[in-house]
Amino acid sequence: MLVAKGIHKSYGKIPILKGVDIHVSTGEIITIVGASGAGKSTLLHIMGTLDKPDAGMVLINGTAVYDLSPKKLSAFRNQYIGFIFQFHHLLPEFTALENICIPAFIAKRSKKEATNNATELLELLGLSHRASHKPTELSGGEQQRVAVARALINSPSIILADEPSGNLDSSNAESLHHLFLDLRTQLNQTFVIVTHNEDLADMADRKIIMKDGRIV
Repeated sequence: MLVAKGIHKSYGKIPILKGVDIHVSTGEIITIVGASGAGKSTLLHIMGTLDKPDAGMVLINGTAVYDLSPKKLSAFRNQYIGFIFQFHHLLPEFTALENICIPAFIAKRSKKEATNNATELLELLGLSHRASHKPTELSGGEQQRVAVARALINSPSIILADEPSGNLDSSNAESLHHLFLDLRTQLNQTFVIVTHNEDLADMADRKIIMKDGRIV
């Protein structure tokens, strides 16, 4: 459901990606590992349409994403791709429920539909009792689960996660890793996860190792 071919990317005169090919199947969990500077996050951002390659192509569900106009690309990203980052980026003035709803509102879904869907996700993630709490009232693990729910709200084809457990203690990190496995089982959700956490990396269906801008 995702194919990236011949991805090259440089910043200035510094080459970051040097011809990367990757494919991802529906319902698959893939982790990408490697030393800092290997190009992992850059590749993830290009696959997620947050950054554009200098050369190469990305297909998601058969759509060549970089052939889309900026407006259509933004709508495509909102509909088909969910993101989870190391720092949850929850908006502090909104409750957990409201934070989860934001991508649905951007997609112009009704308030009732978005709220119902967000409530279901909170229940699925064991956070129903935290719906009205703001981020500062949540633990680190709870905040990251809210971020996971936000990534799921539009039923994306794929979730791209950049060091999702990097800011969590070992107990919360393990809980988050098992949550990804549960979501794959329950929702057939597809994940590509950049991580330095060896436990998470080894739980995946495939572990991809990057070095010096290439997959090794």
